[in-house]
Amino acid sequence: MKIFSKLPARKAKFVKTMLIVLAAVLVIAASSVLVVRQVYHNNLKPAGSSQKHVTVTIPLGYSVQQIAALLKQQSLIKSTWAFEQYVRGQNLQEKFKAGTYVLQASQSVSEIVDVLTQGKIQTDKFTIIPGERIDEIRADLINSGYSEADVDKALSPATYRNHPALADMPSGVTSLEGYLYPETIHKNAATPPETIVRLFLDEMQKRLTPEVRNGFVAQGLTVHQGIILSSIVENEVSGANPIDRPQVAQVFLKRLRVGMKLESDATTSYGQVLEQSPNLYNTYENAGLTPGPISSVTASSLQAVAAPAASNWLYFVSGKDCITRFSNTIDEHQALIDEHGLSTQSDKCQ
Repeated sequence: MKIFSKLPARKAKFVKTMLIVLAAVLVIAASSVLVVRQVYHNNLKPAGSSQKHVTVTIPLGYSVQQIAALLKQQSLIKSTWAFEQYVRGQNLQEKFKAGTYVLQASQSVSEIVDVLTQGKIQTDKFTIIPGERIDEIRADLINSGYSEADVDKALSPATYRNHPALADMPSGVTSLEGYLYPETIHKNAATPPETIVRLFLDEMQKRLTPEVRNGFVAQGLTVHQGIILSSIVENEVSGANPIDRPQVAQVFLKRLRVGMKLESDATTSYGQVLEQSPNLYNTYENAGLTPGPISSVTASSLQAVAAPAASNWLYFVSGKDCITRFSNTIDEHQALIDEHGLSTQSDKCQ
């Protein structure tokens, strides 16, 4: 009161009014924060009381936003915003594991996130994701309860030498990389791992149609080489529109024909996973195809290599906008990179 007594009456009244307004604004702001916080915590609670099992498959490479949308679509969470905020607040964005899970609407967001980040995969189903490597498949089988010895035996090509899917596999190949078709199969605790692997080989055989096999030959490839190139296409176009795959296949096939190196980041990364020295999968340094496939492949990638686009490109790049663009010269290629950037894993081009 002493402060105001030293000011002219009109000015003192104005200051008083401004302080009241400021106090009101602060009260409203504090109330808004409390309301938002209350809404946020309420949205972290279970979406419902139902204990019905809901099967959800999280594809490889799905972003937090995509996972949230999938869970909301299944009525397993109340709010995609609250889910995303919780995940980021816990710094779990990169911790989600692809696979098939069983969830319930009666689970809270924290419980659901725990299931998805701990890889608590549904035990009566087994899924191979498109573009998944054989070492990842091996780990998933072991996590399903099988011993390492049983899994290693089940993943040995020698166990299935008479299987038609392996009819064109060269002798000496010791890995089923690329030959296990990405699919979800049903199993139970008594299902041997060999049975699981055989089912995926059966699925691969269905996709290795006479048209696909003949298409490989028409491109100057053996079936095994066709699968190798298909796995490269699978990884190079995994986040783009599948319609790009025939054009990407055309680029690689032309490079093989004219003696250019494939220069695929996906193959080089695969060799790094294998911790090879030298990296025989580094197609920036090594000419021709890689020693073997680099992952599981989908039918669209197999078909892309068997029947590539009728184009004549030598270069392609996926920009930050997740659009694949093609060019004929290194200068055109570099100009596209300068203009649109390069997509990275963080761009989530799915």
